[in-house]
Amino acid sequence: MNASTAYEQVSPAAPSWLNKGDNAWQMTASTLVALQSMPGLVILYASIVKKKWAVNSAFMALYAFAAVLICWVLLGYRMAFGDELLPFWGKGAPALGQKYLLTRARVPESTHTLEDGTRETVEPWYPMASLVYFQFTFAAITLILLAGSVLGRMNIKAWMAFVPLWLIFSYTVGAFSLWGGGFLYHWGVIDYSGGYVIHLSSGIAGLTAAYWVGPRLKSDRERFPPNNVLLMLAGAGLLWMGWSGFNGGAPYAANIDASIAVLNTNVCAATSLLVWTSLDVVYFGKPSVIGAVQGMMTGLVCITPGAG
Repeated sequence: MNASTAYEQVSPAAPSWLNKGDNAWQMTASTLVALQSMPGLVILYASIVKKKWAVNSAFMALYAFAAVLICWVLLGYRMAFGDELLPFWGKGAPALGQKYLLTRARVPESTHTLEDGTRETVEPWYPMASLVYFQFTFAAITLILLAGSVLGRMNIKAWMAFVPLWLIFSYTVGAFSLWGGGFLYHWGVIDYSGGYVIHLSSGIAGLTAAYWVGPRLKSDRERFPPNNVLLMLAGAGLLWMGWSGFNGGAPYAANIDASIAVLNTNVCAATSLLVWTSLDVVYFGKPSVIGAVQGMMTGLVCITPGAG
């Protein structure tokens, strides 16, 4: 048996439906998105706030990453991508069994009719385990983005209770409605990679949380310098590079959509960074590294719903 024959043979570890290129890219994209949160946003949050809040801010992101993973595989994934319970919610169940994780990935409620009359269901060419982990990284970064709204003003114990509750009762609703085959999906609403499910939901929740938690102390609001600009840039850099997996992994395949999404993502981030920096020069007379980071993040968020 030559090497090419051995590579192509069907075995329990390489079933006939498995596309090894798609699976390799999906796992790579998942890792890139995970790196955005851990250590990317952990570093960014710890360095962009005052020194007295650094450890608490980093721990909020670290805790959210771990807590979301456990809640996701125990209940959350199938509430967001499983069988329908309500038009906006799936039936919660564990996504941990070997039989479940090793079958071909499938979003059961995504069956829809195309213009030519054929029916189609979202079924990527890799195992369910790859899809469960990829979608976990999206859920985790949503909570961690939300955390940015309450840095320096929320007790860690309150955050520990908030994370699983918001994941189960808010994130899964949006994810199922738009991506999991819920009512918005069947209405034809398109969210390429999280403009609504991730950014809009975390933004509105963050604004609401900040309102109810209340403002920071007056002295803290008047002067809010980052405690380590170089580490802030390192965290921002991880966030930017990880976004290639964020948008590049959304097609669930290593195809031309993924290629154009990665290029679009980086062009938009660079454009937004340069525009924000230019406006800093126009309005304040000098460029700002914090403004550049804000511009970069704005560009990444704005391109996400339509990167492909």
